[in-house]
Amino acid sequence: MKEWSHSGQNHIIIGVDIGTSGTKAIAYTREGKVVANTYMSYNPVSRQPDYHELDPEVLYNAVITCIERTAQQVITLAGTFAGISFSAAMHSLIAVDAGGQPLTNVITWADARSAAYAETLKQSPAGREIYRHTGTPIHPMSPLCKIMWFRHHEPAIFAATHKFISIKEFIFHRLFQEYLVDFSIASATGLFDIFNNTWYEPALAAAGISPARLSRPVPATYVLRGLKRPCPEQLELVADTPFIIGASDGCLANLGSHATQPGDLSVTIGTSAAVRMMASQPAWDKQERIFNYILTNERYVSGGAINNGIVLLKWYTEHFLHKPFASAKDLAAFVEQAAQAPAGADGLLFLPYLLGERAPIWDAVAKGVFFGVHAGHTQAHFMRAIIEGINYALYQVATSVQETVGTIQHIYASGGFINAPLWLQWLTDLFGKEIKVINNDDASSAGAAILGLQALDLLAGNLLMPEIHKPQHYVPDMAMHDRYHRYYAVYSGLYDKLKDDFYRLHKIRS
Repeated sequence: MKEWSHSGQNHIIIGVDIGTSGTKAIAYTREGKVVANTYMSYNPVSRQPDYHELDPEVLYNAVITCIERTAQQVITLAGTFAGISFSAAMHSLIAVDAGGQPLTNVITWADARSAAYAETLKQSPAGREIYRHTGTPIHPMSPLCKIMWFRHHEPAIFAATHKFISIKEFIFHRLFQEYLVDFSIASATGLFDIFNNTWYEPALAAAGISPARLSRPVPATYVLRGLKRPCPEQLELVADTPFIIGASDGCLANLGSHATQPGDLSVTIGTSAAVRMMASQPAWDKQERIFNYILTNERYVSGGAINNGIVLLKWYTEHFLHKPFASAKDLAAFVEQAAQAPAGADGLLFLPYLLGERAPIWDAVAKGVFFGVHAGHTQAHFMRAIIEGINYALYQVATSVQETVGTIQHIYASGGFINAPLWLQWLTDLFGKEIKVINNDDASSAGAAILGLQALDLLAGNLLMPEIHKPQHYVPDMAMHDRYHRYYAVYSGLYDKLKDDFYRLHKIRS
């Protein structure tokens, strides 16, 4: 087997993105060309209402396997294997014992069991100060609220926990025997002071923990060299390669899709979805609708995520069409059938809150609603309403971002939905602005690779790889824009009318 060259100019870096549905490892040249990739999916292990957990060992093995297989694909290429840089989903929580063994599964952003604690804290003066200093809206997604739940509902686990960590911290501890967390992931915990890059004492007090029970915060460009011996056999090939800790998937998606300038809005639709805008400082929202997360000390990412993206298409396909939904082909087929219905789905609106909602309402007990159903509606109308409901939810968040951060000038799209051009066109029509797709691959992995190259001093200039793909441009149909906005005017008022009823239903179910 040919060994990696550690000299020369053809630098290759692997960007690893650890997601909620799967892990990707994509190898890039310094110029941004993809030369190899691997993807492994996994499924939730919990089926209780409001619980969403993953097996930490399954995720760890997926990460190791993706790195190994991607490295093997490019082993024969001449050049320098520069490093491995990481992106990861935000808000995950694992309790580990003094030996680093997990006491819990990975509790993901979609887990809503701590809703009652989040709601109580959110309504308090302490909650408002925590939001202001940490940049994380008070919501059951955050590790802060998850730890509060454990403290009261699983006191034995809470007492036995040596560290409360994320999935990326779990993997890095396995590989390097150090508990480290990048500022970006830390800034999404609800426990981290984004102005001072330290753990925020009032948030720790609310959780009932000390800084000793959390990892040491480090910048996203922090580099570790040399895996601890013995290292996993699968990683012998990369044992001496620099590992860059990286950042969160949302912040890196902005970087990977080139949405880095003032006025650049990144729209990502994958399992969940989000809109984000970079700024040189956090943008505090008095209405607490948006988050403020760290990429680097000079770059903050403000925006909002919604819980319900492509996961809704999967839900509808499997439960109502009784078909599998597992590939880009399945996504395209769904959108094509939805296109049989007209824009606006002939008055059928959908509140896409099946998994509760994050931005801008931050309500874990909100539920999905089809509104305006009449006898003329067909399967295609319901399918189109689902897609349009996701679009309306993102537009509502984008409005909050624009009111808080600044005017939207350019829009860049990323995520699995870019494989469905019709969906991109519908979103373009709703926003009434051109949407550009810069990166046809995974934007978060690309962002990790860019950050890694910067950390290794292999990328000069504006922190962006060249645009090696010909960008795709989607131009709005303003007649469709006007039509969508008439429907959006109704959509935007539905939640406030139904909010109290969502809570009544929640209490009945409880």
